[in-house]
Amino acid sequence: MSNGLIIWLTGLSGAGKSTLAERLRDELARRGRKVEVLDGDEVRTHLSRGLTFSREDRDINVGRIGYVARVVARQGGVAITAAISPYREARDQVRAQADATFVEVYVRCSLDELVRRDVKGLYKRALAGEIQNFTGVNDPYEPPLKPELVVDTELETPEESVARILSAVLPAGRGGTSRRSREGEGWSVSLLLEGEAAEAAVSAASTLPRLDVSSREVADAYMLATGALAPLGGFMGAADHAAVVATGRLAGGQPFTIPITLRVDAATVKAAGRIALWHQSRPAAIVEVDDIYRASRLEEAEAVFGTLDPAHPGVALLLGAGDYALAGPVTVLGRPPTPFAAYDLTPAEVRTERERQGWQTMVGFQTRNPVHRAHEYLQKVALESIDGLLLHPLVGETKAGDIPADIRMRCYEELLRGYYPADRVLLATNPAWMRYAGPQEAVFHALVRRNYGCTHFVVGRDHAGVGAYYDTYAAHRVFDRYTPAELGITILRFDNTFYCTACGSMASTRTCPHPPEARLALSGTRVRELLVAGRDLPAEFTRPEVAEVLREAYAEAEEASA
Repeated sequence: MSNGLIIWLTGLSGAGKSTLAERLRDELARRGRKVEVLDGDEVRTHLSRGLTFSREDRDINVGRIGYVARVVARQGGVAITAAISPYREARDQVRAQADATFVEVYVRCSLDELVRRDVKGLYKRALAGEIQNFTGVNDPYEPPLKPELVVDTELETPEESVARILSAVLPAGRGGTSRRSREGEGWSVSLLLEGEAAEAAVSAASTLPRLDVSSREVADAYMLATGALAPLGGFMGAADHAAVVATGRLAGGQPFTIPITLRVDAATVKAAGRIALWHQSRPAAIVEVDDIYRASRLEEAEAVFGTLDPAHPGVALLLGAGDYALAGPVTVLGRPPTPFAAYDLTPAEVRTERERQGWQTMVGFQTRNPVHRAHEYLQKVALESIDGLLLHPLVGETKAGDIPADIRMRCYEELLRGYYPADRVLLATNPAWMRYAGPQEAVFHALVRRNYGCTHFVVGRDHAGVGAYYDTYAAHRVFDRYTPAELGITILRFDNTFYCTACGSMASTRTCPHPPEARLALSGTRVRELLVAGRDLPAEFTRPEVAEVLREAYAEAEEASA
């Protein structure tokens, strides 16, 4: 049996099969699967030209679609069909011939809603007798009797339907399908459950073996479940971990630089199986553990952080973690609680917003500090040639001394309110936690933004650095190891930016001819130093509205500690 998969979408014309097929293709492709969509209209044009709409010819057409789907699945790919396929017998025959996992999805929608959606008026003409052999009106459609799943596009959004289909092709017990995920060879992926499905899973999780985890593991699980860490489909297995540490790539060769592991100590290692991850006295996720392995902390620290110095915050966390790792797909039981719910957008939601705005290109900007004038300069330079900006601040765990996420978010809101065109910028939170891995994390940040729909990503001075562990442009050079095609995103490498007193404006080493003494260096670190010292923030550092938010926040902190 191959690791291939056939997802057979059947339903009346206009029910939404093609829309769901395209979104499923994008979600599975981002998770590293090879996907082909077999759309009924395209097959009619290229493979079944000349066939009529008689029952015999319809069955021939369905048989041809089934044959191509089997070929795709035999090669380990995912074939998604979007064809009316009106007759039950023909669909059942395709199922019987399939030598891969077959998931039939009935895409249901009422005739009244289909008539309302039909901008060409074909349903009305068929109802009036002007068109013959129109399925669902004057030609029969036989709904599946026992499909793996029914989605109702009249009651559900496309995102909800896609999430339910992904759920159906995941764990055993949901839709009766098998699950393979070891080392990325299978087709299962992690999943985010919401609403009633999440609450039901919480009850089930209470009966499973329990593993208490921190907010970091919860953040990783959430990003796996939403596709933010594609092509990873779950916590990393032994082969992928070894490959990332040795080469900065997954075992399959895809660029990936940060191990995403669920580390435990020897006393916690159990047999493979389902476990529940608990955080803050509540089940947060379920992991289908299919691999347990020893993962060297020292080798990982050297490869990822370039140092074994325990003073490095990322190294310190890693050296305090367990020697073993549990691998496998994860089901997240609802979105983690966040004070930034309005900005907590999944990759699919960001891509939908980009599509709604009509942006052909979108540049991502990573930050863990309030946006100062140097950041603003880089963003606006990028916006001169790119349609939209995703301002994507990291709101997961950071080191002591970094400005808290709630203060930073207030700063972003003030800045966007007064200094950016509203239709060119999207503010959304990045739930990741900060590793401070410099160049390796720069690649990681770029891959995450690619999954959120960015076509470009800004990498500036000392990206994701801390202290003096990395030189100023190490994060630029690391991208020379990868081609733009395999990264799937274009990297914008910016030189050091500053305010030049001689130029009287923001500039960079590429544009300013003046000596260093004329250049006022801007950084988040310098802003924090001035605030701690109680000094005013000059206009060259940040906008006055942002400065006021920071002053108020630091004054409140001083008063609370007095």
